[in-house]
Amino acid sequence: MADIHIEEFYKDSAIALTQLYNAFPRRATLFVEDIAGPDEPDEFGLHSRRHMACFGALLWLEEEGFMRYVDTIRQEAFDQAVLTREAFSRLSSPAPDHLVQQLSGQDSPSDTSLPPSVQEDLSSHIHIMRSALRSRHSRRIREAVRATLFTREA
Repeated sequence: MADIHIEEFYKDSAIALTQLYNAFPRRATLFVEDIAGPDEPDEFGLHSRRHMACFGALLWLEEEGFMRYVDTIRQEAFDQAVLTREAFSRLSSPAPDHLVQQLSGQDSPSDTSLPPSVQEDLSSHIHIMRSALRSRHSRRIREAVRATLFTREA
């Protein structure tokens, strides 16, 4: 059985990267609550473990060079966040055919009846990430994030 905090990391990363891709090249504010869900700080003003895990995932994305931001708004948001060149390039690049079939449920990613630009869009890493998020299936989300963030393509 997978560690739940790792599954949450994959989901948080996928949501954040998708939000930033959708706004690219504009800078956007990433709110932790929009990614991890509502949070009510305790009587001392401390956020929940879940909220802080999401905040940590966003910090990790920045530290590993997938996003930049100007400042944090307390521990609630990242102000003026944007994808790095490396992240945009990875998200826009084609994913391996077997992965596209497995994660987006397409019969054939290279359907010749579709225009080449549509074929390219449907085989991108961002497409498989969006499909995985729509499915709400943790294995699909995990595989899409792993393929995008941790696999070096030749």
